[in-house]
Amino acid sequence: MSTTQNTSFFNDVCSFFDHASQFTNHSAGLLDQIKACNSVYRFRFPIRKGNGVEVIDAWRVEHSHHMSPTKGGIRYSDMVNEDEVMALAALMTYKCAIVNVPFGGAKGGIKINTKNYSLAELENITRRYTVELVKKNFIGPAIDVPAPDYGSGEREMSWIADTYNTMNPGQLDAMGCVTGKPIALHGIQGRREATGRGVAIAIRECVTVTEDMKSLGLTPGLTGKRVIVQGLGNVGYNTAKFLIEMGAVIVGLCEYEGAIYNTNGLDLDAVVAHRKETGTILGFSGAASEFANSAEGLEQDCDILVPAALENQILASNIDRIKAKIIAEAANGPTSPEAADVFIKRGGIIIPDMYCNAGGVTVSYFEWLKNLSHVAFGRMDKRYEENANLNLVSMVEKMTGVSLSLEQRGLIIKGPSELELVNSGLEETMVRSYHEIRETKMSNAKIGDLRTAAFVGAINKVAVSYMNMGIWP
Repeated sequence: MSTTQNTSFFNDVCSFFDHASQFTNHSAGLLDQIKACNSVYRFRFPIRKGNGVEVIDAWRVEHSHHMSPTKGGIRYSDMVNEDEVMALAALMTYKCAIVNVPFGGAKGGIKINTKNYSLAELENITRRYTVELVKKNFIGPAIDVPAPDYGSGEREMSWIADTYNTMNPGQLDAMGCVTGKPIALHGIQGRREATGRGVAIAIRECVTVTEDMKSLGLTPGLTGKRVIVQGLGNVGYNTAKFLIEMGAVIVGLCEYEGAIYNTNGLDLDAVVAHRKETGTILGFSGAASEFANSAEGLEQDCDILVPAALENQILASNIDRIKAKIIAEAANGPTSPEAADVFIKRGGIIIPDMYCNAGGVTVSYFEWLKNLSHVAFGRMDKRYEENANLNLVSMVEKMTGVSLSLEQRGLIIKGPSELELVNSGLEETMVRSYHEIRETKMSNAKIGDLRTAAFVGAINKVAVSYMNMGIWP
């Protein structure tokens, strides 16, 4: 799933930005301020590896300070570079604006292949990275809040939180310096699967619009929709899982070692179990066909294609062979501007990355709020709501003479858990934001596609923040 041609990811993001900016009324100076990365911090630090020393390259980019703190994940990859981190930071700015999360955009990167390091070495790298951020004031609950990204997870976030807490003794809100932490270390229920759940909700909202589905020759709704998912990591797996629950059929799965396909559907959990046992999705008994070249998996017949791996997977060189009618960008930047233009012109719909995968930052926002308030969602009012509902049910039963079963009473009386509140907030955010983007698209026929509409909305929101600072009239 590597890039097949030389491209600049940041230039791709800027290209999308420039195209959308023509549909706004802001000055060139303000647009330039919104587009530029405000702070780019590149640094190197040594670690002990075996009997020697290795120097690690790392970055932290804060794209926009129109709101504080800035927010964005830390990518662990031997392919990470400054251009990529800048692009991801820019996308975070627009992503937060689209889903109305009050953060500026940021991103981090550590240039390593995690498979080449022991657990102790990874911990050393993560803690040293955090120390470097603290030294330059690039991390803090009111400054810049990292999160997991490709190659990192709850474990790394717990190391970051502990290191920051150690270096800032007595800081009351220290655990809010990072999100995506384990539940036991002040994390939040639902964060791990939030991005995948958000992608599934975004797809569901897209396919429920009768007018749009009619133009694609599809029936409204997810039931029976054939989906190919690229990437079986956290995002790809959870996206596929929730799409299946909503009625879709996973007909194809792609990973770096190859791809499998079955028009009648694949058993997701069986594929995951097979890969865990054999180290590959190839050779799965339920596959009707398989491809040693992962890219071929993207080109099979389906209704919806979900690239959930890395950037630049759908390019001008392969877009003509993509048969999907909807591309849902679960990954960041999987479709190049040239490929996107071709796809849109032939009538396809692209659900853009900066909206589609915003479930992660949305629930990270909830976690940050939880850390600042020092109380779990639902703790204060769960029992109150249950008692109030119980009184209401008892009154209705008394007035009507109808008695509910224990199961029925339980469903009505139950107060919301933290997970239910988080999922409810995530769904509300994704649903409202999709229709806000679509409304922007429909308001101007020249906008033409959802990505441009999303950029227009994001640019306008960020511009308002800058204008409120008094810098621009």
